Amino acid sequence: MKRPKLKKASKRLTCHKRYKIQKKIREHHRKVRKEAKKRGRKKPKKDPGVPSAAPFKEELLREAEQRKQRLEELKQKQKLNRQKEHEKKRKLEAKKNAAKIKEKAEGKESSGKSKAKTNKLLDKNSKKSFCRELKKVIEASDVVLEVLDARDPMGSRCPQLEQAVTCSGGDKKLLLVLNKIDLVPKENLEKWLNYLKKEFPTVAFKSATLMKDRTMQQQFTKRRARVDLSRTTACFGSKCLLKLLQEHGKTQNKAIQVGVVGFPNVGKSSIINSLKGVRACNVGLARGVTKSMQIVHIDKQTKILDSPSIIADPSNNALALALRSIIDPEESGSADVLEGVDAILNHCSKQQVMMHYSIPDFRNTEEFLTLLAQKRGMLKKGGIPDIENIAKLLLCDWTGAKISYHSQPPGSQRLPPCLTEDKTAEMQECFNLKYLEEENNNTVQALKYPSPASSIIFQSAGMTNGTIEENEVIEVASEWENLETSKEGEEEEEDLTESDDDQDYVEDDDVKEESKVQVTRKAKLGKRQTSPTNSEKQIAESEHSKSLSFSLDKTAGEDDAYDFNTDYV
Repeated sequence: MKRPKLKKASKRLTCHKRYKIQKKIREHHRKVRKEAKKRGRKKPKKDPGVPSAAPFKEELLREAEQRKQRLEELKQKQKLNRQKEHEKKRKLEAKKNAAKIKEKAEGKESSGKSKAKTNKLLDKNSKKSFCRELKKVIEASDVVLEVLDARDPMGSRCPQLEQAVTCSGGDKKLLLVLNKIDLVPKENLEKWLNYLKKEFPTVAFKSATLMKDRTMQQQFTKRRARVDLSRTTACFGSKCLLKLLQEHGKTQNKAIQVGVVGFPNVGKSSIINSLKGVRACNVGLARGVTKSMQIVHIDKQTKILDSPSIIADPSNNALALALRSIIDPEESGSADVLEGVDAILNHCSKQQVMMHYSIPDFRNTEEFLTLLAQKRGMLKKGGIPDIENIAKLLLCDWTGAKISYHSQPPGSQRLPPCLTEDKTAEMQECFNLKYLEEENNNTVQALKYPSPASSIIFQSAGMTNGTIEENEVIEVASEWENLETSKEGEEEEEDLTESDDDQDYVEDDDVKEESKVQVTRKAKLGKRQTSPTNSEKQIAESEHSKSLSFSLDKTAGEDDAYDFNTDYV
């Protein structure tokens, strides 16, 4: 018997064959070199740069840098949008899985309860509920305090509110409270007090900036060395206001309810806290902190009603919407915030803004924001200035109590259309005007004020229109409902498409099992493929539109560029 072969067949070649292969390779390489010589090598051209003798060299270099920054920002925005889309898809999938598990365990009743809860939350934070609560406060109160920002008193007045109070028909009185008087020059404050007292009785007020909370007594005792409560809790005008309200209560011979009303970030809740002497209401830099009516008992005869802010009408100009709208700048879009900053800068003196922020000359708002972001160190990755966040911060500074600016009262006194001389006399009847003037003078002389040079001159845009009636905000609420219904419709369509796919998989399994029914099933599947469902058509159209929008967003310089960071997302 022959012994079986243990080794593999050798791969050795004869010398003749090996040399022949090597010769062929050498010939091929020679051919390639010849072709390369004929073509010639194209070296990349170097950028010569801007010559030093050019007259506008600095401006050209600055423009080139700005172009680079814009391109980088566009790339980052597109990357963030992609990441957000991925996150949304993941969240939707997670929600669907959680909903299926809940339905199996608890049934359909639990899903109905969750929907009701979400509707309640939406209703509480909606503008419609704000109007409802505001209307409650106006109807329940005997005296209405309209809080005005001393920096722009005309801009923080609402003609609709004044008309609702004066034309109510009862014995309702309207008092103007001029808050934040420490942020305005002394002469400007005196001018505004003389102007406003001709229409309604006005009280000069400086609310407390930091109040003791009953629940936070231990924390303050520990940090007494750091926090100087005596300095921060200084309040001016509270005694005068309380005495006026108590005297009015005595003339009426009953307990009084006082409603505090005004636009957001005017200082309504801080006035109530300073009158009470304790932090009774929540206070914050964010707009729309108070969302419902709150009752605060000052004494046996006086109750104060805290109300949500007046909603600025969308027909107002950009300045009024930027300073007086109820939308939080953190939640609002970047375009609205930038538009608001642009409106503020257009209504101020440029030199004073440059001096206040210690920034060089700027041509537009975008350049101003880039310079401010670079100065404050608000930069993104790669040293790109964070324009959106710096714009939001600037809006918060202007609505809060950080920046000192002042506006001049109008030259000629013109009464609003809802007011007449008889109505003004009615409003001033029950109040001791002599005592009010004396107390206002005392408060004006007691406070320290910024110098007119340090305070920014501001051009007021006039009174801001507000929506008080609930019927005027129906369209906004209906938009939320439409969004919810559209989301439910999309979910139902997705469920239908998923069920169709499951049926197709079942049919494929049956085809494998039975050979006789195979032909008929394949014919059915062919028909289904030729005539797609409406849901599949919609999905295809949406994908096509998404791809088109993505391609349109790209600039000419970005078409050839490849972003290596987006592969793993």
